[in-house]
Amino acid sequence: MAACVSCQQPLVLEVGSDDEEEDVQGQASSSGKAPATEPETVPDDVDLNCGCHFHWTCLLEAYQVTECPNCGKNIASNAADSTLQILCNLNNEGGYQENLDILPLLTEEGYLKAYPEERKCRAFLEFCREGDFKAIVAMLQDDEDDEEEEGVEEDGLQHRKIGPEELLRYQDAIGEMQSGLHAAVQGGSREVAWLLLLLASKLDLQEFPAIIFQEAASLGVMRPDMEGKSDIRSLKDANGKTADDLAREIGGVWNGWPGSGRLSV
Repeated sequence: MAACVSCQQPLVLEVGSDDEEEDVQGQASSSGKAPATEPETVPDDVDLNCGCHFHWTCLLEAYQVTECPNCGKNIASNAADSTLQILCNLNNEGGYQENLDILPLLTEEGYLKAYPEERKCRAFLEFCREGDFKAIVAMLQDDEDDEEEEGVEEDGLQHRKIGPEELLRYQDAIGEMQSGLHAAVQGGSREVAWLLLLLASKLDLQEFPAIIFQEAASLGVMRPDMEGKSDIRSLKDANGKTADDLAREIGGVWNGWPGSGRLSV
């Protein structure tokens, strides 16, 4: 079996639940013998166009943009629209994929490696896009509890702490500068849009449905003092569009919202 050129280990990844591991360890302890079962594995092979094979995590650790970190050959090419791409054959637990462009994934991981505090911000946007009301509230409350901390020690590095106010107004630097409100509109979640407007806009409270106040109160959240704070409705993405502009383009569940002032200042 081919090995990863970085760590020299087989191109597989061990998988299995913690419960299964505990069961096996428990059986070994009671019998006094080592467990006989072999760990379950799945493929973990990134076959670059230069011929070098990596584990996915090994490639992320050594990634050098357009050159193979092992042989130094150029692994980038131009797509049909002239944009840069990095094609590979990827074999993992999801199956085998030929000529897959992994540049977007490598770019994202490279950015988050440099700015690890933004992983949580991007998870927040994903919750907004998925319409996960409770997960958003839990994340904001968690950040509120830790707001006094200046940073988090990780791998010996001090990382900047992002509080709830910044999280609510975060714009994704590698995702067209979308805000949580853009993500909620894109995902078609009016409930999350109302929540974000309640917590980070100056929209008149009389405009809100009663159910939003009830849900927010049940989860222990309310509108903070907005004096001196930016209104989330004023945020524009990389294309200069507000959430109101995006809602106008999408239509559907947003019919009646554009131009009403709900999504625009």
